[in-house]
Amino acid sequence: MSESQPTDMKRRLAEAVRAACVRAAQEGYERAAASGLCGEGALEAALGEIRMLDLDAVLAVVPKE
Repeated sequence: MSESQPTDMKRRLAEAVRAACVRAAQEGYERAAASGLCGEGALEAALGEIRMLDLDAVLAVVPKE
């Protein structure tokens, strides 16, 4: 992303990434907790979900100008 791109485009991208990370973490934590992992284990699972996030899928939903 170049510096010449509008700030609102960068903001939309950042918001999409944040939303995807939150969603991945929530889903990962819930699945891990439901499987019986302790809080720390569920947190590690949530972080793993964020690490495995498909960035191409996130970029695909970012609205173009």
